[in-house]
Amino acid sequence: MYQILTKEMLTPTICRMSVRAPRLAAAAQPGQFLIVRADEKGERIPLTISDYDAGRGTVTIVTQKIGASSSDIIAFEPGEAFADVVGPLGLPSEFVNMSPDELSRQRYILIAGGVGTAPVYPQAKWLKAHGVPVDVIIGAKTKDLLIYVEEMRAVCDNLFICTDDGSAGFKGMGTNMLEKVVADGHSYTQAVIIGPMIMMKFTTLTCRKLGIPAVVSLNTLMVDGTGMCGACRVSVGGKTRFACVEGPEFDGYEVDFDEAMRRQGQYKAEEAEANEKHVCKIGRGK
Repeated sequence: MYQILTKEMLTPTICRMSVRAPRLAAAAQPGQFLIVRADEKGERIPLTISDYDAGRGTVTIVTQKIGASSSDIIAFEPGEAFADVVGPLGLPSEFVNMSPDELSRQRYILIAGGVGTAPVYPQAKWLKAHGVPVDVIIGAKTKDLLIYVEEMRAVCDNLFICTDDGSAGFKGMGTNMLEKVVADGHSYTQAVIIGPMIMMKFTTLTCRKLGIPAVVSLNTLMVDGTGMCGACRVSVGGKTRFACVEGPEFDGYEVDFDEAMRRQGQYKAEEAEANEKHVCKIGRGK
């Protein structure tokens, strides 16, 4: 059993939990994900690892309340335990396997949208710990939806905040912030973009315009996390790839985002039905 040690609501719909999982924590690396099953009848939910501590034997997950299964996960309290937590799954971020000489020539810009800020954190933390210059852009619709601001500030060289409505930081989207940062004289050898699919598409296009290579994370496409179900299929460079076993990170220039977004919406009818049943279940007091 995987006991929940701490729980914190970062926003009304985004929850951070620390979970006891010693073997997973000892093996985890930036960019990887895990699968959570709340109970024996629960759906397999892929969540990118938001932090890990091998010494304490814990992993941190951040869950956004979207549907029935994510609501079930968030309903758990410290002291309770998930039925299963499987991982680490997927390939780690490319920089993990770079030599010290390669790393010394890098300068990263990490661009996070919404709840995608959580998986960006361990990447910034790793890069900073290895002496690689790293700047971070966090974007959200409003200041109330910003997460990991102080945590991120502690592990990056420069933190840039932007909100769609201007309630915090720069008024505009992450693409506007990136253009401003580069116009102000910052230069980068690599961008990593994690957030909603549409955000990753247009941020990748901006990176291409600015001449910055871009990596994106496609963890949101997954279902079983092992490559068996095929739900994570995505076209990268004209070839079919499986996000859960060959990713979740890919060259953003090569990803067919339009296809990925169509695939992402393939279970909307089932999700709506599950949400309706979930609400009815709660209404009966069960």
